[in-house]
Amino acid sequence: MAYVLGVPLYANTAPLYRFLEPDGFALRHGVPAELNRMVLSGEVGLSLVSSYFYLRHQEALGLLPDFSVAVLGRVYSVNLFHRGSLQDLKRVALTTESATSVALLQLLFREEGLAPRYERAEGGLELLEAYDGVLLIGDRAIRAYASLLGEIPETPHALPTRFGEVGVVDLSTLWFARTRLPFVFAVWAYRKDHPPPKALVRALRRARREGLGRLKEVAEGEALRLGVHPALLQHYLWNFRYHLEEPDRLGLAAFAQALGLPFAPAYYPE
Repeated sequence: MAYVLGVPLYANTAPLYRFLEPDGFALRHGVPAELNRMVLSGEVGLSLVSSYFYLRHQEALGLLPDFSVAVLGRVYSVNLFHRGSLQDLKRVALTTESATSVALLQLLFREEGLAPRYERAEGGLELLEAYDGVLLIGDRAIRAYASLLGEIPETPHALPTRFGEVGVVDLSTLWFARTRLPFVFAVWAYRKDHPPPKALVRALRRARREGLGRLKEVAEGEALRLGVHPALLQHYLWNFRYHLEEPDRLGLAAFAQALGLPFAPAYYPE
């Protein structure tokens, strides 16, 4: 049976898989919450998983040492859209796609003394008709933000965070203000008793090199898929960190500490 690789099909993961050639292994797509479960059950061998999920199950999971989906500062796709002030939030709808973004929101709010009622809900900005705030991630968050945005400003520093009565809070920005570190949203993880073949890891590295080298092409393809302006996607993808470098590891360790979890990663042997 072929080794199975799990890949969430989000714009921010596209540079990692767009040029991946599935030679000798099979691909399985899904949202992070599904792939998290499949890695632990053994339905997939290696997958991009939520960093929160990895930290909670690191005793069972190994980690590729040089891969991440991380950002330093604004991420643009893990956003709380809300009406009114944050202090007045009563009910917040949470994405069902990712555990990391939910854990991050609740951590940051708890530290600010904010305690709205959280409820799981599927949808987009229409949820603001029933909730004071809605946490969206990934493609859904990009599309929601783009739907509010009129023109693309000349510089990303001018991207607005308020559209009339709707405010947009970028969670990664709050994390950076708290720690001055990157936030790691996802890592490649596998069950320790079922490590990936080295040929697969090499294929992932080749695909990443190709994806980052042709990032404009990747961004234009993702912009077309999402129906948003290519300039918005180009800046979005340029902003990511895909190599789990030392600052990212420090950020991951800080997230574990904030959650009261240990951080003792078992890295894939080279």
